[in-house]
Amino acid sequence: MQKINIGFITVSDRASRGEYEDLGGPAMQVWLKNALKNDWNPVARVIEDEQSLIEQTLIELADEFKCGLILTTGGTGPAKRDVTPEATAAVCDKILDGFAEQMRAVSLKYVPTAILSRQIAGTRGSSLIINLPGKPSAIGECLEAIFPAVPYCVDLIEGPYLETNDDFIKGFRPKHAQKPSSTSSN
Repeated sequence: MQKINIGFITVSDRASRGEYEDLGGPAMQVWLKNALKNDWNPVARVIEDEQSLIEQTLIELADEFKCGLILTTGGTGPAKRDVTPEATAAVCDKILDGFAEQMRAVSLKYVPTAILSRQIAGTRGSSLIINLPGKPSAIGECLEAIFPAVPYCVDLIEGPYLETNDDFIKGFRPKHAQKPSSTSSN
């Protein structure tokens, strides 16, 4: 069976120039390693806060690498260079507002500045794209809040079948949503 590709994009001028250690990208990957049973391949990028570059990278990971899930970190605040949500919206077929609403609601339990976050989520073809905050602890808090819905969402857009490690996070699928017979469990 072919490995599933999962995309990780860190949007940061300083990290892309090597002036700042990328903590968000590795935090997303560690979280997913704990969350998924699947054999998967990370496709990671660290790029500048440039809308056209973010758009190109999202398109590359969705269309060329066929990443069923693409997570971004950084560029979701109100600063002038924060353009990740605009880039994401520009390349998505559909925006899924519930993901953003839930992430902000959870983040508000920890910091009052969560209302400044503009992260969004949407689909491009068979890829689910989710913008996450930049701070590693906030990445974990947000993924914990939304990930139960991620595998079924990816099913609905005909992406790869994602199986969760139920001891870490339990994905929710309606009873009628059965595992494809061509997928084997490890």
